Amino acid sequence: MKEKLKHNPMRDVTLKQLRVLAAIARTGRITSAANELGVTPPAVTLQLQLLEESAGVPLFDRTKRGLRPTDAGAYMLGIQARIEAALSECSESLRVMQGLGSGKVSVGVVSTAKYFAPRMLAAFAEAHPQIEVRLVVGNREDTIAALAQLDLDIAVMGRPPESIEVEQQIIGDHPHVVIASPNHRLASRRRIALQALDNEKFLLREAGSGTRTLMERMFAKAEIVPQIGMELGSNETIKQAVMAGLGIAFISAHTVAAEVESGRLCVLPVEGLPIVRQWYAVRNQEKHLLPAGTAMWEFLVSKGSGFLPDVSALIHPQTASPRTR
Repeated sequence: MKEKLKHNPMRDVTLKQLRVLAAIARTGRITSAANELGVTPPAVTLQLQLLEESAGVPLFDRTKRGLRPTDAGAYMLGIQARIEAALSECSESLRVMQGLGSGKVSVGVVSTAKYFAPRMLAAFAEAHPQIEVRLVVGNREDTIAALAQLDLDIAVMGRPPESIEVEQQIIGDHPHVVIASPNHRLASRRRIALQALDNEKFLLREAGSGTRTLMERMFAKAEIVPQIGMELGSNETIKQAVMAGLGIAFISAHTVAAEVESGRLCVLPVEGLPIVRQWYAVRNQEKHLLPAGTAMWEFLVSKGSGFLPDVSALIHPQTASPRTR
């Protein structure tokens, strides 16, 4: 006599229950989730109860500030996001097969890339007017999270993530320099040793940003501990603070081309700089690219370098270091 197969309770989970789970996580409250979904609070409560019964563990902690996902809830939210992404891909594939359009593609760019990415995507849109392009600008942490959740088809960033399996292709060079106000005492120097910056106040991006990490590695290798003048949340704020004389900054040359050309900022001729990394096109290996995404990927890899700002005039060739990845 054959042994009866054990029942898997998760086989009874429905898409409606998972969407209720996501709505509660977004809003933190049963009533808010009900309003978002267009149903009654008792209906949301029932679906959550059924889902927790199937899971066998609580999916939310009840706190004074609302419902917060438990570890099990957070895990199931990740599964829900993957299911929604798979359904979206299926829908898009069917649209293409039915001849209802040529699809859409979502591209995330780290904030430093916003100085050239819009021009690059505009050129793609002009060449492919039938494809809908969605651009998402965020910091490195948010962009990696969106890649991990399969919310993005492709990302443009300076350093591919190590936390997820990705496919990556180089777009082009990404030089980094030290900038100062034209009135800074070092602005008139023709050559500056890195050690001469030891007493200068540096304006930095938030911890974890690609530019800050690169700067920290540069100074650690030279056994220099820079003075931290201020931590700022965007390249634009850093540029304004440098112009105001609040300090100097290590920054992507692609973010300061206009200000240097107009004389509002200057690039200091520091020995060993610029440090040249690369811009990458990156995609999650678990993300299946549909025709629109494939077209965007091929465009970025083959033509993306042509949209990078020309910063050759900003670089002091006598101080430049070899290119590195």
